[in-house]
Amino acid sequence: MATKHEQILAHIHSLPVGNKISVRQVAKQLDVSEGTAYRAIKEAENQGLVSTIERVGTIRIEKKIKENFERLTFAEVVNIIDGQVVGGRAGLHKTLNKFVIGAMKLEAMMRYTEAGNLLIVGNRTRAHELALEAGAAVLITGGFDADESTKKLANELELPVISTSYDTFTVAAMINRAIYDQLIKKEIALVEDILIPFESAHFLTSKDKVFHWSALNEQTRHSRFPVVDPQTMKVVGMVTSKDILGKDSEESIDRVMTKSPLTVRVKTSVASAAHIMIWEGIELLPVVDDHDHLEGVISRQDVLKALQMIQRQPQIGETIDDIVFKELRVDKDAERPYQFRVTPQMTNQLGAISYGVFTSLVTEAANRTLKEFKRSDLVIENITIYFIKPVQLDNTIEIQPRLLDVGRKFGKVDVEVFSEGNLVGKAMMMCQLLDR
Repeated sequence: MATKHEQILAHIHSLPVGNKISVRQVAKQLDVSEGTAYRAIKEAENQGLVSTIERVGTIRIEKKIKENFERLTFAEVVNIIDGQVVGGRAGLHKTLNKFVIGAMKLEAMMRYTEAGNLLIVGNRTRAHELALEAGAAVLITGGFDADESTKKLANELELPVISTSYDTFTVAAMINRAIYDQLIKKEIALVEDILIPFESAHFLTSKDKVFHWSALNEQTRHSRFPVVDPQTMKVVGMVTSKDILGKDSEESIDRVMTKSPLTVRVKTSVASAAHIMIWEGIELLPVVDDHDHLEGVISRQDVLKALQMIQRQPQIGETIDDIVFKELRVDKDAERPYQFRVTPQMTNQLGAISYGVFTSLVTEAANRTLKEFKRSDLVIENITIYFIKPVQLDNTIEIQPRLLDVGRKFGKVDVEVFSEGNLVGKAMMMCQLLDR
């Protein structure tokens, strides 16, 4: 039976998009305490089912799929720019596909304004009305309010009119920054992107017998299955061919399974899941929710395939590592093949190269050297860095990695770092190599 927390989440999920939600209302409808209702609403917010907006309240929004991650809902825009909704609240759940800056003549402005857009403009009433009629929402900058006729039109069309005290340039920069951050997140593959969902996953219950495992093995040709409690559907174990070897076919699964297995969540990164699987030698991981209910499974094969696919994707948003590696120059014919000039943003408060940047450079040089020798993915197991001398702003450092040992499953690299001919740092790195 579902807990009160789960019942509230199911109730929120069933509400129509745009519906307003309050703690008191949920507590009264489902006969739960306000504390329980509050916790469930917060969880729904984490799951992207609702959004809380200052001076408006909490509303049910459409859960965005990852492919649509670079788009924002109008509700999110209100939060980003600390805005005030002055009309069309019923449309806050809608998604904007692009924003238009209204810094031109009215006719020219309208040529660029379409349904699903957000027009960012100052105190220009006619522009507000024309944008709404074209199906676009309006963001009024400079702290101005909208006319009553505009508010009425916004309410009828269910298109938000938002007011903010920021100027047009600042608002555009803030929205751009939010979209940019979303793009970086989009590049990080999560378990939810590759999991075999519950409906398609094969599992056993703790009440099943060994012969049930044999039947499932015959049907699927798989040998590893999660084991769940038949009442709660919580993951309680894992059973493999090794566990049932030599066991009687009538033996209960809960007597032969491995209890308290390793699990991951849907929001776990694929890189982290790969790390667990390689380290523990696991071929299959159950995916669970916050209450350990089975949500699906991921296989080692799918994880490695996803990691390889990510590496082939074009970069969209830049991470700190992307910015650092952009400055890294490679000359394969040189004695020290990797060169890097220390720019102002790469320094610490003393004007020397930041330890984080130094570590990233050493790691990247060692990674590239190992990959040239053995074309496989890798996970760093251990790294020891010695900082011998500080490297000053505008100095160029030269990095010389050297392979010490490479086996089927591991690699060991020694790295020396020079600046102006002097040794300034050394590192030793041990890596686990991932089979493709």
